[in-house]
Amino acid sequence: MNLFMYSFFVSVCCNHWSSEERLEGKTVIITGANTGIGKETARDLARRGARIIMACRDLERAEEARAEILEDTGNENVVIRKLDLSDTRSIRAFAELINREEKQVNILINNAGIMMCPYSKTVDGFEMQLGVNHLGHFLLIYLLLDLIKRSSPARIIIVASVAHTWTGLHLDDINSEKSYDTMKAYGQSKLANVLTARSLAQRLQGTGVSVFSLHPGVVQSDLWRHQHQCIQVAVKIFRIFTKTTVEGAQTTIYCAVEPGLESQSGGYFSDCAPARCSRTASDDELAQKLWEISCSMLGISWE
Repeated sequence: MNLFMYSFFVSVCCNHWSSEERLEGKTVIITGANTGIGKETARDLARRGARIIMACRDLERAEEARAEILEDTGNENVVIRKLDLSDTRSIRAFAELINREEKQVNILINNAGIMMCPYSKTVDGFEMQLGVNHLGHFLLIYLLLDLIKRSSPARIIIVASVAHTWTGLHLDDINSEKSYDTMKAYGQSKLANVLTARSLAQRLQGTGVSVFSLHPGVVQSDLWRHQHQCIQVAVKIFRIFTKTTVEGAQTTIYCAVEPGLESQSGGYFSDCAPARCSRTASDDELAQKLWEISCSMLGISWE
C-alpha cells in the first residue's frame, strides 16, 4: 500500500460522542446532502429540529434522500435546492435564491466533493477537484456571508481531509495545466480547504461567525468510484478500519452543534476533537496567497 493510502488508514479511530443539542429555529445548508456523510448529516440535524436546505446537483437522488429523511425524522422542514459546484452560474443562482428566500442561515456545511477523478475541468475552466472542493465552496461562502453574519451566532464548516498532508500548494500551476497527478490534485484541494478555514476565521473575528475544517475519516462511500481497481480492492480489504457514513458524519455534526467551540474558530478537527493539521496548513502567508489567487480566479473581492 502506498503512502497516500497508508495516511488514510492510520487515521480512522472513532471516538464515541453524542449530544442532545436541539436546533429548532435554526437553518442549515448542506452541500452534497443527497448521499454519503452529507445525507447522514442532514438526517441527524433534521432529527434535531433544524430547517434543512439540501444543496444538491442531482435533484432526483436528492428527492429520494429527502423522502427517506422525512420518513425517518418526521421533520417536514427539509427542502431541496439546485446547486452545481462545478458551475459558478449555478452557485450564483443558488445564492441569489437563498438570499432572497431565507431569513437566516445559521450553519453552512460545505460537504460536497469529488475525489481523485481523471483530469477534467469545470464549466469555468478550473481543474475539477480544485474547482468543486475549494473554489466552488469559496464562492458560495462569499455570496452567503452577509446573510450568515446577520444570523450570528453562526458556523461555517468545511469538510476537508487528512489528504491535505499529501502535498503542498502548487502556486505556479494551481490549475494543474502543466502536469496532473490525481492524488496530489485532490490533496491540494483539501489543503486549500484547511487554509481557507484558517484564513476565513481570522477575517471573521468579532462577527459571531465561527469556522471549522475537519477530517471525517475514511468513509465507505461512493467517493471511491473513480479509483483504480487495486485501490478499491484495498478499501474493501481494510473495510474493518473504515467508517460507515453515519460514523463519518459525526465530526461534521460535532462541529455544527457542540457548544463552546467558538474559541477554536479556524481549527481543524478529527474524531470529534481538535486535531493537528500539517505545518503547511498552518502557514498564514501561504493562506493569504491562496486567498488572493482564489479571488483572482473567481473575479471577486472580499474587501
